[in-house]
Amino acid sequence: MPHPAETFRALHQKGDPLLMVNIWDCGSTKMMQAMGAKALATSSSAHAFTLGRPDGGTITRDEALAHAQDILSVAKVPVQGDFENGFGDTPEICAETVRLAAEVGLAGICIEDIALPTHEAYAFDLAVERIKASVAAARDLPNDFVLTARADGILRGQYGTDEAIQRLQAFEAAGADCLFAPMPPDMDALAKICATTKAPVNAIVAGQFTKQAVVDFAHLGVGRLSLGGSLARATHRAMHDAASEMFGSGQFDTLQRGIDSRTIDDLLQ
Repeated sequence: MPHPAETFRALHQKGDPLLMVNIWDCGSTKMMQAMGAKALATSSSAHAFTLGRPDGGTITRDEALAHAQDILSVAKVPVQGDFENGFGDTPEICAETVRLAAEVGLAGICIEDIALPTHEAYAFDLAVERIKASVAAARDLPNDFVLTARADGILRGQYGTDEAIQRLQAFEAAGADCLFAPMPPDMDALAKICATTKAPVNAIVAGQFTKQAVVDFAHLGVGRLSLGGSLARATHRAMHDAASEMFGSGQFDTLQRGIDSRTIDDLLQ
């Protein structure tokens, strides 16, 4: 039987994107895989929400590892860890994070180039060295491990698409297995990212990109789709709308849109 990371790697095909669903607890894990998810991923923002914290550098490595172990205890498909900036600035810390993530059973992790909790991007050379060290650690593992390198400067307002591409190309040259520049300006920019790199590109289905279909991303050559915190935010929207109604007008119409307990029970078996 193949290691989960081997299965995970094989699911990455440019032009036939894997829909990797970001989950945040055992219930969402079981529900999404029961409904057809072939791979799952933790979400740093969704995890933070469960702890009553905002997104962006508010979770420790130990918390992320423990959270991943909870998810893995019920997961039947490969799981990637959203491990932010690797939980440290230095290449050595990133490498240790890779080793620890593999030990708990994750099929891979992503590491971004932002010095959390700030919005500042690491200098180009340091960003590349961090990925080189992470890749080296991954290749020294006894089993396969998929390392995703993220260029988050567009998302954080630190640089534009051209620099993101330069960084992704350098990350690819360093051995990264998958590339990710969250929230490019538009589909044309995403197409340029895919056309100028060879490794599978992850695209996030959030914001304006929720208006696209899987086939639209496939036509650009995207290799993987993730949701980030989108599914968690949709859940929080339901809670927000229900609470606004209850504490506002005193009505409960929003609760009528809930699915029945039997349906949920069947999915959680």
